[in-house]
Amino acid sequence: MPHATRIAFVGTPNCGKTTIFNTLTGLRQKVGNFPGVTVAPAVGRVTGTNTEAIDLPGIYSFAPKSPDEQLTVGVLSGMEQTIPRPDGIAFIIDGTNIEKGLFLFSYFAELGLPSIVVVTMIDEIKACGSTLDDIELEHILGVPVIPVVGNKGSGIEDVRLKLTDIKEFAVPNKLAEPEADIPARYTSVRNIAANVVASPVRDRRTEFLDKIFLHPIAGPTVFLAVMALFFQSIFTWATPLMDGIDSMFSLAQDGINTVVPDGIARSFLAKGIVAGVGSVLVFLPQILILNVFIVILEDCGYLARAAFLVDRAMGLFGLQGRSFIPLLGSFACAIPGIMSARIIPSEKDRMITMLIAPLMTCSARLPVYALLISAFIAPIYIGGFFSLQAMVLAGLYIAATLVGLLIALLLKKTMFRGAQTPFLIEFPPYRKPSLKNIAVSAWGRSREFLINAGTIILTLSVILWVLAEFPRANIPAEMQPLQAAQTQLEYSFAGRIGHTLQPAFAPIGFDWKMTVGVIGSFAAREVFVAVMGQLYAADVSENDVTLREALGANISLASALAVLAFYVFALQCISTIAVLRRETNSWKWPAFAFVYTFVLAYSASFAAYHITLFLGG
Repeated sequence: MPHATRIAFVGTPNCGKTTIFNTLTGLRQKVGNFPGVTVAPAVGRVTGTNTEAIDLPGIYSFAPKSPDEQLTVGVLSGMEQTIPRPDGIAFIIDGTNIEKGLFLFSYFAELGLPSIVVVTMIDEIKACGSTLDDIELEHILGVPVIPVVGNKGSGIEDVRLKLTDIKEFAVPNKLAEPEADIPARYTSVRNIAANVVASPVRDRRTEFLDKIFLHPIAGPTVFLAVMALFFQSIFTWATPLMDGIDSMFSLAQDGINTVVPDGIARSFLAKGIVAGVGSVLVFLPQILILNVFIVILEDCGYLARAAFLVDRAMGLFGLQGRSFIPLLGSFACAIPGIMSARIIPSEKDRMITMLIAPLMTCSARLPVYALLISAFIAPIYIGGFFSLQAMVLAGLYIAATLVGLLIALLLKKTMFRGAQTPFLIEFPPYRKPSLKNIAVSAWGRSREFLINAGTIILTLSVILWVLAEFPRANIPAEMQPLQAAQTQLEYSFAGRIGHTLQPAFAPIGFDWKMTVGVIGSFAAREVFVAVMGQLYAADVSENDVTLREALGANISLASALAVLAFYVFALQCISTIAVLRRETNSWKWPAFAFVYTFVLAYSASFAAYHITLFLGG
């Protein structure tokens, strides 16, 4: 089979590049309506061809300021050792801002690589009352120009055909001389744009909405309303689905207890599998809603505005608004959040952002929060709309964020001193979120949670079942089932481990079972729920008592609040530590992050436990 032709997909951020790439390759790369979505190259085969497509991060110029821009320039110049230099370029231009795209293309033209130009957003050009003369633009550039509407598939087949013959095309015409004269380059680009676009493209919808969302009073008000809706929806909207899933697993346990004879097999299926895995899967609706919300904010174009709105506030802590995007992404998962910090030009700001990203409340903490809040906080409403449970959840998010920002300020004043980099971010046009993209992106992130967390949880659930069931205790026949289960747990390996380690956690109110849960959750935070489900299932398996009710009956409010405080700050994710190691190219910073977050977690738990006891909780 002949060597595959390698085509680099390049362009400015938010030009529609990844949408075209996904459509041609069938991959499901993350697509978002804000700068910095693609932070690492994706590689896929263009379906029906022998063409390999490489989706590179978007850039604005050939003077890279951030790691993602450096990667793109390195690949195209042949200086990147891990990725071979492409055989050709598919250059993507946003038709609603053609001057910006042509200015960047003027640099690409000097690389001497065969190219095609794909102009996106053709439908939006027409909606604004303008037209594009693609034939004239093709004549000027000297390479094929293909107008497309990426999200509708219009023009995609033409792109596919041109890519297969890209080596036969001439290299682009140079658009500006001399090379170093930027004003001359801009002048040349402006003249070209004036020749091929019938009239200036004005997005009046974006202009109107920005008057509201960026208003000094209305803007922050809308932002706070969006955040309030975000927290309220996680509890309110998810409750019916959670109750349904909980009922399904309860029926599964009942079925196992009915069909399988009493013994090790029944215990393994009911306690080891269903109780452990089911106790985490019940929180999937909340995680799904969390991801849907973030994807909608990305897709509609509001995320960049939110970064602008919080820039001044983040400046008080030594950061810039561009750090908002990685930190917000970390609320879903710290791993992509840390990776997306590559969009930050300042190395010091990038390091600080990565080091505080684990403090943002990721979706893996949500099952722990939801379990304990629902077990210990009354489901009452304040003002008839805001539930106390949602307010407590919001408080945990806010506490983690504020402490993270204070840590950022401390790092900026000590380990990462330096002048603050000016904040520049492009505002993409507002667009109606694609239902398909929302569904694919939100489910993809939730599915990743299920696969990664589920694998760990299933494995640990089996291990915990073994630790809780063996060695078998010599239990008198006349002992009550609940007492027998408690005796077995105390005598088991899990009980011995918990009792051995418990003195270290006694000052913060953890009993031996909670200690086992916390230690187990250093593999992944959500494992805590599986541990509680597995251990307490052994206690309450003979009674019709849910895990939340069991915790409410066996754990004090002070201990529950101590656990919540611990999970707000502790870095309990091996994958996050591994990504920090890769992104910083050192074990020093992951170790630093683990130690400082553990000290924070232990201190916060100690304070929460003893203050609650002092207040009579």
